[in-house]
Amino acid sequence: MKSVSLNAYPRTQSRRGGAKKLRDGGRIPAVIYGRQAEPQNLEVQAKDLENLIHHSASENMLVDLAVKDDKRPHRLALVQEVQHHALSGKMLHVDFHEVAEDEKVTIMVPVETSGEATGVKNGGGILEHVLFRVKARALPKDLPEVIVLDVSHLEIGQAIHIGDIKPPAGVEILGDKNISVIAVAAPISEAAEAAAAEAGAAGTAEVEMIKEKKEEGAEGAAAPAAKAGEKAADKGAAPAAGKAAEKAPEKGAEKKAEKKK
Repeated sequence: MKSVSLNAYPRTQSRRGGAKKLRDGGRIPAVIYGRQAEPQNLEVQAKDLENLIHHSASENMLVDLAVKDDKRPHRLALVQEVQHHALSGKMLHVDFHEVAEDEKVTIMVPVETSGEATGVKNGGGILEHVLFRVKARALPKDLPEVIVLDVSHLEIGQAIHIGDIKPPAGVEILGDKNISVIAVAAPISEAAEAAAAEAGAAGTAEVEMIKEKKEEGAEGAAAPAAKAGEKAADKGAAPAAGKAAEKAPEKGAEKKAEKKK
């Protein structure tokens, strides 16, 4: 991977609201970190970074970072992450990962395809992109920006696995060699599509039935509770009425006894 030059400056606005002031002035806050030095806050020209990204073949970029007034004016770094605004898409922040020229690093490399698979062209198969990135390890100068796989020879049922990839010189592809990266699947028949649609409809109907049963169960539980309340009320009223009836004759008898005296 060829490095490209990018100018950077020590961060001048680091307090709250400083990042917004930087962006308003046409610069983007950044940070560089690595094993060789402590993390350092920087700022770069937004236009310079936009041009760098625009002309890059992939998201992996190796930059020769020229930091103004720094003890090490040139620092080799990978663009680790660029944060964008969710709505406007404008760049908000960039992370640089400093690397050494003689030290191997590991990155995720995008995978692209070339050609048209025979199984797709002649058999109506479906090209499946199983992995969109693979892990590669190499010296910074040997890192590939992208890995292109020729799929023209693939028949239906065939695949390109991690172990089948022939990387550039000095590059090691990491991961389980049996994992598929690109595959050609058999075409889906009309009967299979109809069966899948029926299975989906049946699943929806089953969910609705379960929902209805739950609602019925809730109503059924409410009815016995209401009946229990009514019975409790009846039981409470009956004893009370009986006691009142018992007290009434007793009081009447007492009054008759007093009159006879």
